[in-house]
Amino acid sequence: MLSYIIRRTAYSILIIIGVMIVTFLLFRVAAGDPAAAVLGKNPSPEALEQLRGELGVDKPLFWGRWRKTEVYTSMDFNEARNLPGVIIPDDAIYENGGITLDSKPLVFKRNFNPESGSHMMRIVFKGVIKGDYEYFSAPDWTTRQFISESPAPEIEIAPPAGKKLHIRRIEFFKAGKHFWDTQLLDSFREIVRFSTQFPYVSFLNFGRTLTTREPVKDIIIRGIPPSLMIMLPIFFGELILGIVLALFATAFKDSWVDRLIVLFAVTGMSVSYLVFIIFGQWYLGYYYNFFPVWGYGTMQHLLLPIIIGIASGLGGGVRFYRTVFVNELNHEYLRTARAKGCGEFSVYGRHLLRNASIPIITRASTVLPFLFTGSLLLETFFGIPGLGYAGVNALNNSDLQMIKALVVIGAMMFVAVNLITDIIYAWVDPRIRLK
Repeated sequence: MLSYIIRRTAYSILIIIGVMIVTFLLFRVAAGDPAAAVLGKNPSPEALEQLRGELGVDKPLFWGRWRKTEVYTSMDFNEARNLPGVIIPDDAIYENGGITLDSKPLVFKRNFNPESGSHMMRIVFKGVIKGDYEYFSAPDWTTRQFISESPAPEIEIAPPAGKKLHIRRIEFFKAGKHFWDTQLLDSFREIVRFSTQFPYVSFLNFGRTLTTREPVKDIIIRGIPPSLMIMLPIFFGELILGIVLALFATAFKDSWVDRLIVLFAVTGMSVSYLVFIIFGQWYLGYYYNFFPVWGYGTMQHLLLPIIIGIASGLGGGVRFYRTVFVNELNHEYLRTARAKGCGEFSVYGRHLLRNASIPIITRASTVLPFLFTGSLLLETFFGIPGLGYAGVNALNNSDLQMIKALVVIGAMMFVAVNLITDIIYAWVDPRIRLK
């Protein structure tokens, strides 16, 4: 058992690493620049660089020494446009996805006074360009880097007399701490971070939200109790009622009781979750005034969303558990139990339920991670400040830091629950051996 747990834990760590890499690709590569999204249109270069540095999105993705900078305005010359800090000569020609310089220089003015350190200009060009002490000629498109220890007030780029220079793209960078100071490494530091001061290790450091600048960790800690207060009663209520109703349907198989319970289950499965919420809020909350329809603070605020959560999921649970129980009816251990004189309560409540426990545990394990991350719809419609409510707000505000934190925590919960479920299998069913 111990060796199995150690081996599965090692596998789980590898799975979490894979999830982290996929999450990193989705939120850092595909999602674009979060700093530009937060600051809106036409942000100042200094504010953009400051926020990028705070979020760590100016660093290289996987490896490299150079970080993005807005000291000078980077530019892609695939179209004619004017950007702040860039002076394009009037005789420049846009052609072939770039710009052609003849005699007058292309000027990049410094946007703000930067911190001390090395800076680098990366240029994609064809033709002849002048470096610090020599000319560089490239008959075909090539990339070249020019490094300076301190950025000048302005940079002039021009070909020598009688020559032409074709430029596609110019980017500016500043030196980072080291080659592996990257966004990928930062994403792993968000899970676990080591330090030289007590307590020497910290977990789940997802930085600050993009909208309120509040630590994401504080929002998660604050949101877990409301989510658990609503999801735990729903989980156990749906589980217990579903098993009891399914046992009744199985005990009276093919009778009117069984058909009525199956009809109830199929009807419940066919009705949308939103219908349950709107019906409960309108009739039970607003029309009859049995429950408050918004807020959090007392048990009365939680009763209606708990009832709706149980009612919406009960149909699928009853249908699943009944199918499992019916499949067990023809097994010989039930006939043996009856032959030994066991009552029907013992046959169904003890023997049948225990032998059908594996699929029940499997279904329950798929729900457990959502106990911590909460219900998006219930918490949003009833104003319950759990993690589901925080997730919807993050989606509405495009807060990638909060969304990423919820995705990673949900994945870690699924991995942990799968490991615990396998261990419970062996505890419930002696026939299962973990090797």
